[in-house]
This record gives sequence, C-alpha cells and structure tokens, in this order.
Amino acid sequence: MNTIRTVGLVAKHHLEAASGVLAELAGWLEARGVETVFETDTAALAGLPPDRPTHSRDSLPNHCDLVVVLGGDGTLIGMADRIAQADRDVPILGVNFGSLGFLTEITLAELFESLEAVLRDEAEIEPRMMLRARTVRRGTVEAERVVLNDVVVTRGALSRIIELSVAVDDRPVMRVRADGLIVATPTGSTAYNLAAGGPIVHPALDAILLTPIAPHMLSNRPVIIPGSRPVRLTPTTDSAQQEVFVTFDGQSGHPLEGDDAVEIARAARPLRLVRAPTRTYFDVLRQKLKWAER
Repeated sequence: MNTIRTVGLVAKHHLEAASGVLAELAGWLEARGVETVFETDTAALAGLPPDRPTHSRDSLPNHCDLVVVLGGDGTLIGMADRIAQADRDVPILGVNFGSLGFLTEITLAELFESLEAVLRDEAEIEPRMMLRARTVRRGTVEAERVVLNDVVVTRGALSRIIELSVAVDDRPVMRVRADGLIVATPTGSTAYNLAAGGPIVHPALDAILLTPIAPHMLSNRPVIIPGSRPVRLTPTTDSAQQEVFVTFDGQSGHPLEGDDAVEIARAARPLRLVRAPTRTYFDVLRQKLKWAER
C-alpha cells in the first residue's frame, strides 16, 4: 500500500539545470495522484506562478511524506538536518547533480524508476545514524544541532596546535594535541574523516569515529567507539587563549570559549535514505573513490 501522498521538492540554490526536471517531476507525480509541495526557492527555479503555496526548507519536512533533493551532498545534508530538527520520520531521495554524490547517489536516469519503487513500497530505504551535538557554556546550552556527517572541533587559521580533552560515557579517554578532532558517523566516514586519514566504516554499523586532524603525536590514532556512547570534548587550559571553533556538517558553527564543552550523542532518529536500485555501497565506493581498484 502506498503511504506516500505528498512529496516535497528541493533543489540546490541556483541550479538552473534542474528547472526542467522539476516541472517534469511534478507532472509525473501528480499524474499518479501524489501531491507535490515546493520549497520556496525551488518553486522560483521551476518557474511556478508566485501565488502557488510553498514552504521554507525548515518547514518543508512538516508538509510531506518524502523529500526529493536535486543537487549534491551538501543540499541533501542540509535537508537531513532539517528533517531531524522537525523530528519527522520522512525518507529522503537524493538525485545527483554534483560531482561526487556519496549520498545523492541516484542518477537523473534512475530518478523515475527509483520514485516508482518508493511509491510501490518496494524501494530499499536505509537508516543512517545521525548525531545530536550541543555546546554547553557555563551550564547553559549555547547551541544545538543534528548532523549526518560530523562534528568538527578545530583551531583558527592563526592558532597553534590545540589540545582537547576527550571523554566517552563521562570517563576520560584521551587528550588530543592536533589541528582538531572529527567526530563522525559511519556515513561521514567518507567525508572529512577520510581526508584526515580516518577509516571507511560501513553505514550499517552502529559506531562513532574519533579522528584527530594532523595530530602532534603519532600515537593519536583514529578510534571507533559504539554508537551508544556519548562523547564530550573540552578545550584544555592551554587552548583557552586560542581560536577554537566547532562546526556542524560543515554548514554552520561558532567559536568556543575556554570553559565550553561540546557534547555529542546518537540522535533519537536515523535519517531514512532511499538507495539507488542498481548499486551497493561498495559499488559507490569504487565509482566515486576508485576504491580497491588496481
């Protein structure tokens, strides 16, 4: 039984190549009795009349049963965070208009086949762990975000190496002297974590990755911990006078003060990601990274 009655459409900002696809997609869905709702900027990109009702990216998850994203991984990550903030269990289907496309892995040629499978309730929808991070300042939550890829604490451009105290389950684990530290999900293992020398972790695993960025000591190696264990990062006294920043999925962030702590734990809901019908996770690694090829 089809449970998808309304589909939200979101495209990357100023992605002119998607304008014709959006109109075709809306017509295809409406011909099958599925209502389409457009994100405001996406509606303008598609050339819809200005009097047609639309929704902001923040509110769109509250008005649909499925989100279709046309763009790259950054556009999908932005919508994934918004779905989590709305506390909705809305699956997301990403269509790749970018270059890599680890998350927006469905090609334009596969779009309608993939949507047909979703409407028939036959698509593979994969849960992807998300992390909830909050900055605590003098006992008050200063900022709170939900991320799909990673939380990164890093030094400022002119700062020296910073030192971070890392606790897991409120127990001291290590001190890291480095340019920073990445706390990543398995999905985020192929993002900044991979560039920093961290391992590739299959997204089906319930795990959190702790990867130092350019560590001062060679003994500071990446660590993988169970996904159920909360992490707490605190700049040490030596780092208090330097510029230290926390960023969330590379899309937002803020400077940290000396007594701040960043608390990170598995989010209550995973993201539900519609998988491409013709490729496994390892196929994607081979295509995007040339992984395990001679």
